[in-house]
Amino acid sequence: MSSPRLSDLPNGAEGTVLAVSAGSPGIDPLTLYRLAELGFLPGEPVRLLRRGPGGREPIAVQVGESLFALRLVEAQCVEVTPT
Repeated sequence: MSSPRLSDLPNGAEGTVLAVSAGSPGIDPLTLYRLAELGFLPGEPVRLLRRGPGGREPIAVQVGESLFALRLVEAQCVEVTPT
């Protein structure tokens, strides 16, 4: 069984980053590298704050002390352990 992805969490849910990996076909290595540079690293606390209109994009997330707006495809690349 695979780990849940950041995109699977409901609004307000918290978790811990397990890994960053391609969540769907067509994800390029540059996207994964960018997510790691933003702070989506194993062990970092993460919280899905809220989703955009209609429950879709953008997805507002907090990793550590930083806030970001991610596309759904990016949030699908972040494996988490819900807390």
